[in-house]
Amino acid sequence: MSTGSRKSPLAAVSGALCFVLVAGGASGLLYEWLGWFRLFGFLRLLVPEGYEVYGYVVMIAAGAVIGAAGERAGR
Repeated sequence: MSTGSRKSPLAAVSGALCFVLVAGGASGLLYEWLGWFRLFGFLRLLVPEGYEVYGYVVMIAAGAVIGAAGERAGR
């Protein structure tokens, strides 16, 4: 029998959203700066034209905040 604690659904969804935002924002920054490694290309639709770098930084920050809030809510 497993006695490990299960994650709440809110923590699982926020963890997945955190991963998508942080990984997508980081790959967007890599693409803008180096011109390669486009992961989660659909996230570029969320960023306004001309503000790509700022938008990807905001995605990374939002992903970190959502991940921290989900981890706190899962306790």
